[in-house]
Amino acid sequence: MSRLFGSVRSRATLGATLVVAVALVAAGTAVLLSLRSNLIGEAGTRAERSARAVAAELAARVPYDRLSGLDGDNGPVQIVGRDGGLVAASEDLERISGTATGEVTPKPSAPAPGDDPDDADDGDDGDHSDDGTDGTDGDDAEGSDGSGGSDESLAPGEIARGTTFNNGSATIDGDAEDYRFAAVDVRTLDRGRLTVHAGAPLAAEHGAVATSLTAMLIGLPLLLGVVAGVTWLVTGRALRPVEGIRREMAAITASEDLARRVPEPATHDEVARLARTTNETLAALEASVERQRRFVADASHELRSPIASLRTQLEVAAAHPELLDLDGAVEDTVRLQRLAADLLLLARLDAGERPADARVDLAALAREEAAGRTGVTVDAEPAEVSGSRGQLGRVLANLLDNARRHARERVTVTVRREGAWAVLGVADDGEGVAEADRERIFERFVRLDAARSRDDGGAGLGLAIARDVAVRHGGTLTAGAAPGGGALFELRLPSAGRTRHG
Repeated sequence: MSRLFGSVRSRATLGATLVVAVALVAAGTAVLLSLRSNLIGEAGTRAERSARAVAAELAARVPYDRLSGLDGDNGPVQIVGRDGGLVAASEDLERISGTATGEVTPKPSAPAPGDDPDDADDGDDGDHSDDGTDGTDGDDAEGSDGSGGSDESLAPGEIARGTTFNNGSATIDGDAEDYRFAAVDVRTLDRGRLTVHAGAPLAAEHGAVATSLTAMLIGLPLLLGVVAGVTWLVTGRALRPVEGIRREMAAITASEDLARRVPEPATHDEVARLARTTNETLAALEASVERQRRFVADASHELRSPIASLRTQLEVAAAHPELLDLDGAVEDTVRLQRLAADLLLLARLDAGERPADARVDLAALAREEAAGRTGVTVDAEPAEVSGSRGQLGRVLANLLDNARRHARERVTVTVRREGAWAVLGVADDGEGVAEADRERIFERFVRLDAARSRDDGGAGLGLAIARDVAVRHGGTLTAGAAPGGGALFELRLPSAGRTRHG
C-alpha cells in the first residue's frame, strides 16, 4: 500500500479525487438544502392560502358545519378558540401534532351571542363589548392560548396579516403524513378571536429530496470513478517521459557509459526542460570525467620521466659511485617536487577550494616576484584585490616563467586600475602566441613547441594553474598580443572595494 501511494501518479489521482469528492459533497448538500427549503416554502404558501380561506369564511360568519375547508380534501384544518380549546376540525381527522393542540374532536360549547345566523343582526349588530360576553375584547382575544402568536390588535371581521409556520404530522382517514402548518388569527363578530391551523402535505418535499439524494449517492461514486480514471490516465501520460528518463539514467548508472543521453520529449513543458537539463549535466559530467582521465594519464606520463631519470642515476651511482651526476639528480628531484606541487594545487582547485579573503596589493606582489629576475621591469600603481596572496603569487610566477622562456631580451610587468577592476599585465618581446592557440595554451599539459625539451618547457601546467586561480578569484586570464610584439597575458581581478560591497 505504501509503495502504491508512494508514486506521484497515485498521489495526484488520490488528491484530485478527494478534491472533487469534497466539492461534490458540498455542492450536493447545498442543492439538497436549497431544494428542501424551496419545497417547504411552497408547502407553507399552500397551507397559508388554505388557512386564510377558512379565516375569510369565519370572518364572514359562516357556521362551522358549512366551512368549505373542513372537508379534508386540502389537508387537515383546526380552529382553536381563545381559550385554547378546539372548536372545529377537518372531517376524519384522527391524529395531529405541530399545532396549538393535539385534540381532534371539537369541544361542545354553548353558542356565543349572535352564533345563530338569524340573530346575527339583532341588537347592536353583535357588538357586546360593553358586557364582555361576546368574546371580542381585544385583550382577551390576543391572550388566548389558541392564538397564532400574532400581537396584532384586530378589529371585528379582520384577519391578521402575520402567519406562524410549524412542521408536524396528521392522520386523516387512516393516512398518516407530514405537514407544513400555517396559523392565522381572525377576529369574528359572533365568536370572538379564533386561530385557524391549516396544513399542506410535505410528501412532495420528502419525495424530491429522497430522489435527489438517491441520485447523488449513485452518481457521486460513478463520477469520482471517472475523475480518478481520467486523472490516472492523464497523469500516466504526462509522467511517461519521466519514466523514460529514469530508465535511461538507471542504464547509464549500470553501464557507466556517460556518452548516452536521456530521451527528450518534443514538448515545451517542465519534463522537456528536465530532460534537456539532464543531458546537459551528463555532457558536463562526461567532459569532466574525460578531462580527469586525460589529467591522470598526462600526470602519470609526466611523473614517469623524472622518476625514471632519478632512478637510473641512483642505480648507476650505486654500481659506480664515481659516475654519480649529483647535479642532475638534484635537478630531477626539484623538477619532480614542482610537478607534484602543481598537481596537488590543481587537485585542490578542482575540489572547489575557496581562496583566502585577504587584502593583496598587486603592485607590491609584482615587485616582489620580479626581484632577482634578469630582464624584468615593473611599472605598477597600487591596486588592492581580495584573495590568497600565495595563489596570486603563484599565478604571477608562472606568467613570468612563461614569458622569460619566450622573451628575447625583456619582460614587462604592469599593474593598473580600470574602474572596479585591477589589471596585471605580463608582456614579452618574443614571437608571441598565434591567435588560434590563445585558448588552447591554457589547457593542461599543452606545449605548443613539440620539439622543445621538457626541461626547458616544463610540464605544461603553469598557464592552466594560473587561469584556474584567476577564475576562483572571480577574475579572468587572457592571452593576446603585446603592443611592441610578443605575447601579452592580462590578469583581471575585481578590486578589493568591489569585492567587499559586491
